[in-house]
Amino acid sequence: MKISRRASKADVPSMAMGDIAFNLLIFFVILARAEDDSHLHWQPASAVEISASGAARVSVLIDSDNKYYINGQQVGETQIAGEVESLLGNAAAGDRRVFFKVHKDAQAMYFEPAIAAISEVGGDLVHVLEQKRE
Repeated sequence: MKISRRASKADVPSMAMGDIAFNLLIFFVILARAEDDSHLHWQPASAVEISASGAARVSVLIDSDNKYYINGQQVGETQIAGEVESLLGNAAAGDRRVFFKVHKDAQAMYFEPAIAAISEVGGDLVHVLEQKRE
């Protein structure tokens, strides 16, 4: 006697696929960073009153050795305006924030040209400070 086989259909559960894709998307968005300046050494200046600002497209940093970095990449003083302008692109006036991180001991001869370059290209400068603790 011949036993007939029942063909089983292998289905991939489509409901779980959406959940998995959504979880992966959240995972990578959280881990992705537009800028990585964790390897740079700087100490922010402190202030008594600090207010929070929104996200920024560009981060300009002057480290403890008075070197300039844009979004974690070292640049020269003369390259700041061009790099900031290319990163800001055609962003609207309220969406042109530039985080400006300056080592607390940096002298004016290093940070003033950077401020001028950011202002020249129309960036909204946001100075990153640390809350002064008493």
